[in-house]
Amino acid sequence: MSSDFKPPPKGLSALASVGGVVTAIVAIALLNFWSSRLAQNTQTPAISTSKPVPPTVNLEAQAQKVAKLDADSLVLQGTAITPSELIGKTPFTTPGVQKLNAADMAAARQAWLYFQNNWNDNTGLVNSVDGFAAVTMWDQAAACAALVSARELNIIPADQFEAKMIKMLQTLASLPLYKGELPNKVYNAKTLIPVNYGQLEKKEEIGWSAIDLGRMAIWLKIIEAKYPEMRSPVQAVWKHWQVKRLTKNGQMYGTAVVKNKEQYNQEGRLGYENYAAYGLKLWGLDVKQALDYKSNTAFVNLYGQGIPYDRRDASNSGANNYVLSEPYILDGIETGFQALPKAYADRILAAQEARYQATQELTALTEDNLDRAPYFVYNSLFVNGKAWATITDTQEQHNDLRFLSAKAAIGWHVLYNTDYTRTLADTVFNNLKSDKGWYNGLYESLHQPNKALTANNNGVILESLLYKQVGKPLTVWAGVKN
Repeated sequence: MSSDFKPPPKGLSALASVGGVVTAIVAIALLNFWSSRLAQNTQTPAISTSKPVPPTVNLEAQAQKVAKLDADSLVLQGTAITPSELIGKTPFTTPGVQKLNAADMAAARQAWLYFQNNWNDNTGLVNSVDGFAAVTMWDQAAACAALVSARELNIIPADQFEAKMIKMLQTLASLPLYKGELPNKVYNAKTLIPVNYGQLEKKEEIGWSAIDLGRMAIWLKIIEAKYPEMRSPVQAVWKHWQVKRLTKNGQMYGTAVVKNKEQYNQEGRLGYENYAAYGLKLWGLDVKQALDYKSNTAFVNLYGQGIPYDRRDASNSGANNYVLSEPYILDGIETGFQALPKAYADRILAAQEARYQATQELTALTEDNLDRAPYFVYNSLFVNGKAWATITDTQEQHNDLRFLSAKAAIGWHVLYNTDYTRTLADTVFNNLKSDKGWYNGLYESLHQPNKALTANNNGVILESLLYKQVGKPLTVWAGVKN
């Protein structure tokens, strides 16, 4: 753990505007922890490919070739999605109920291994990263998704599900809150002490994330609607929190503590902003401005595909405007594209497939932990004016650590089921299995697995497989009222 970690400077405090940023900072604080664990990792498995892995010199040449193609793919003033496209698109349809085959079930059980190994029975909270008892509300929402999925896929029996879920909800309804208002950004998952980025024994209140709580809000609604016996415990959670502090003038707000002073910041950029706001809307909060996906949106062409991005970037707002897969995947799987237009998701996926066609590098990009420094990156299609940049929250660039994301690959596949997404999913299932769940991804230029193990990666994989089986967005399946 990094004992000298400092909060981001004031100009970057709005970086809480994207989901999972707390997990990112937890990951940074885990530097020493990961360093000690890496020595224990098993040997890297061979990559399933019809071609031998080329020598290092060729890998470097390929990386340089891809970097040039990526740079040349960028055309500003991209092709916008017209109003007629948005209106005229065929309504979103799901694949219908599909019984999972043996391989799917094996994949789901593999993902559940993470939670078997990282669930803290005394509190009902799950470690965000394998073996390290720090948890965020974003990752606890992933645990909710995993637990519901495990129950519905018959991986665990009903009585085990009920015991775990009730314990978790009781904990969420009694957590010590930041200033008695809302859940702290990070907790010790074993002791429930509010902590600062990996310093598990020292109590410290550092603010809350509206984005993280927006995701949790969606899963609380799913649980309440699907399991009537859980309604009272779920309501107790919501009543415990001072939720009115989450919104102001139709926007989402969070807090950060910088130099012992609280900052109250607008949170959200296109993607995570809309997805999380939808969760708060389900609970009756005013998030009209946060749900507006048009007012701050512009388009840029990448490999001929016009993708949406948020004009509010690091230079003019202090927050990075990452364009990546996860919010679109979660919106599709959980709400049926109620927060963001499916046409936007179509373009995000199409740009990644077009990159593969041009470079032969399988591409499914989103943010996640790494198994090496800097321990967390945002694999972005576009961010702060740069195409295909892999950066940290402080804008350090690490394109050499870009990786195909396991959760993004499986999420895209259950939503679109194309030849390309099938190749993505097969690559994950053939190369990223561990004895504790699914590894986070496959490094593009290194041709090695990213052996980080996280709740969010395995949780998204589980809910993706549940979506495939039920054949409906999960809020619809559960009976959540809009």
